[in-house]
Amino acid sequence: MTDTTTRRKFLATAGIGAGAAALAAPTTLRAQDPIRWRFQTYAGPTLGEFVTKPVIDAINAASGGRLQIELYYADQIVPTGELFRALQNGTIDAVHSDDDSMAAPVDIAVFGGYFPLATKHALDVPVLFEQYGLKQIWSEAYAEAGGVVWLSAAGQDPCNFNTVNPIRSVSDLNGLRLYTFPTAGRFLTQFGVIPVQIPYEDAEVAVQTGELDGMAWSGITEDYTVGWANVTNYITTNNISGAWIGSFYVNEKRWADLPDDLKAIVRACIEMGHHFRNQWYWGGEARLRATGDKLELTTIPPAEWAEVEQAAQAFWDEIAQQSERSAKVVSIFKEYNANTSVAGLPYTCL
Repeated sequence: MTDTTTRRKFLATAGIGAGAAALAAPTTLRAQDPIRWRFQTYAGPTLGEFVTKPVIDAINAASGGRLQIELYYADQIVPTGELFRALQNGTIDAVHSDDDSMAAPVDIAVFGGYFPLATKHALDVPVLFEQYGLKQIWSEAYAEAGGVVWLSAAGQDPCNFNTVNPIRSVSDLNGLRLYTFPTAGRFLTQFGVIPVQIPYEDAEVAVQTGELDGMAWSGITEDYTVGWANVTNYITTNNISGAWIGSFYVNEKRWADLPDDLKAIVRACIEMGHHFRNQWYWGGEARLRATGDKLELTTIPPAEWAEVEQAAQAFWDEIAQQSERSAKVVSIFKEYNANTSVAGLPYTCL
């Protein structure tokens, strides 16, 4: 009995002691509060569902709750033209946009968005960045600007004229008030186009009220997706650039503070988003040209369009004069286009 009693007493005491020790011990492991970012995209809510939200959703899920990004759409925190400054000063933590639209104070900003006649397909963009050296040039330019880290670029849709009235000749561009990108608009003024800069979400209403005659902002996939095909009647098969060049950027300090494994997740999810957009746009452009019932296709004849192509070459040479780095980018575009011209179809098709 003595042994049994002693054993029971020991077990009871040991249990109490273990429990007390557990209660008294300080908590050494607990879930860390998630890192939170505010992220703004150039796109409105309808378009953003396809071009930006898949990336943000993937990062939030893959990070296991450690990095949580809140997505804001065009102009919700700051106007698109103020995105760079807001990113640099930490008002926003990360951005999806093009260099041109967000007024990045770098000499290569003019090449973002739609640089006239520089590309023919969305796949041209990753090739130019990964195989022709634009990746290093962009990284260098933003490192010099300070406060912002450029992460990655990709191509999207072409830039066609999407208008109320048909464009069947270069002369039909004269007097058109078009919502477009800064550098694209600058180029088009020589053909009589009047570029109009307004908030993204106002463009559709501006066409309805007659403030705009249309857009030179996207391809047909976006026209149908965001509702512009409901207020315009025509889209040209000619484009002033074959692919939008857009990028992801992050505040320099926020990026430096992010653990390496989360940086890898962010980069991987951005690349996933590039792949998604490639197929979404490419398939949409073909399907809606073939089966869409809202926009009639028009074409400026090749002999006339050659005037625009020649003007683009002169514009390139003008831009090359602005800096040594700009001249290097222009030389890369010339080299790439020379190679694709020799290669022929499908590299040269529009």
